[in-house]
Amino acid sequence: MKLFDAHCHLQDERVIDKAPELIAAALAVGVTNFADNGTSEKDWDLVKEMGEMYPSVIPCFGLHPWFIADRSPHWLSTLRKLFETTPTAAFGEIGLDKGPLAAGIDYSDQLAVFRPQLELAKELNKPVAVHCIDAFDDLLEIMRAVGPFPAGVILHSFNGTAEVVPKLVELGAYFSLSGWFTYIDEKIAKNTLKSIPCDRILLETDSADAIPKSISDESSEPTLNVPANIVAVLEYVANLSNMKKEDLAELTYGNTVRLFSYPGSKLLKDL
Repeated sequence: MKLFDAHCHLQDERVIDKAPELIAAALAVGVTNFADNGTSEKDWDLVKEMGEMYPSVIPCFGLHPWFIADRSPHWLSTLRKLFETTPTAAFGEIGLDKGPLAAGIDYSDQLAVFRPQLELAKELNKPVAVHCIDAFDDLLEIMRAVGPFPAGVILHSFNGTAEVVPKLVELGAYFSLSGWFTYIDEKIAKNTLKSIPCDRILLETDSADAIPKSISDESSEPTLNVPANIVAVLEYVANLSNMKKEDLAELTYGNTVRLFSYPGSKLLKDL
């Protein structure tokens, strides 16, 4: 059984020292690849190094909305140069956030940073991981103006409604489910799953955050998430979908490999 962690943060300062062990543990349970998403200029070089160090790690570069206040005046040109020197890279994590964790972050500034990144991802024909919290109306408006996106837009840790799914699908969206999905009301989660086309569903950990509920419930203390926990996400989604976990693993693995098989990708070199 093969699995592909479609979104994680192995460069996170809380876990980077343990990265070799975390990668080895995930490989042992069937994870073949990790899309390691950068979040700011401060960690892009770390992500690049991890991509060079580990054959299984796909580097991804982007400016996350939570970190836009610390960007340099030349952040966008730096980002473009990174893709020129790292043809194996995908795009992300970028996004829009109106949720409580983004309180105090200027939303107009978020919009000003998001759109040029989305345009660059389309120009470079790279799949792009998008963080969207309570901002799907604006996301759709911008995606319609800039898109469509034949290389794919990954709605990572997707938490939108079933109603928004077909509108996003039309523009090239994929929907990646993480441990956060295990906390959603089961009826709502089932409805969301039914709305996602089978060729657009992915699985991820979003580690070191988004620990699945089944694992969190077993621990009395806060625990960091790890890539091997994608198995818990697989089991939860398979159960909700009335699928065998092996069948869901095969489906999502194929979807993710296809999405990340862009020109220059490491995956093409493995064929």
